[in-house]
Amino acid sequence: MSDGSLSLPARLYLLAWDTERLKITGTAQLHHLVQAGALTELAQRGLLVDDDGVAAPAGLDAETGDPVLDGLLELVRESRPRRWKTWVTLHARTTLDAVRGQLAAEGVLRAERRRVLGVLPSVSYTLERVAVVDAVREEARRALEGPLPAAEVSERDAAVVALAAAADLRTVVPAKERRRHKQRVEELTERSGAAAPALRKVVREVSAAVVMTAAAASAAAGG
Repeated sequence: MSDGSLSLPARLYLLAWDTERLKITGTAQLHHLVQAGALTELAQRGLLVDDDGVAAPAGLDAETGDPVLDGLLELVRESRPRRWKTWVTLHARTTLDAVRGQLAAEGVLRAERRRVLGVLPSVSYTLERVAVVDAVREEARRALEGPLPAAEVSERDAAVVALAAAADLRTVVPAKERRRHKQRVEELTERSGAAAPALRKVVREVSAAVVMTAAAASAAAGG
């Protein structure tokens, strides 16, 4: 599997892995970040559009061919109209589970099934292909640091950085570098929705929702 074939939500999930300690790190609200990535990619592909602040399917039959994205798209189609920020949290764990299952099927993760307290079924995941994460992180850091102007970065790569920064994902934007990269992150956020003014609005709304959920998690944890 080429890292170029990874969806935006899969990239954001993998970026949360610390490849030295082989554990997830950086955000307590990973499911919200992954969901935001899926919403953003569906919007970038034109399959979700903005209807006065509401996420609306663009058609009845269109699909991406990616089971994670298509699963979320189907949920939106079957649901009553909801705003973008609501969808960042609604069914977010379902999308995260789908991403992990997809990556396990592709050999990037290893799934280990067990029972909690000997009764409740559970699945834990181990990172199997560190090189995939390293490649995705290197690509994200190139988008963040240059050498390309923000206007020449792909919309997908720009969205990776914009959403990772919104979630305070420090594997991409370390805390000590946030101030230095603030302007670049702003430019990449704009680039994420370059195709249309409505898409720029969507990316900003989704990013703002990620910021809010991350802040709420930090406050709840006393941090």
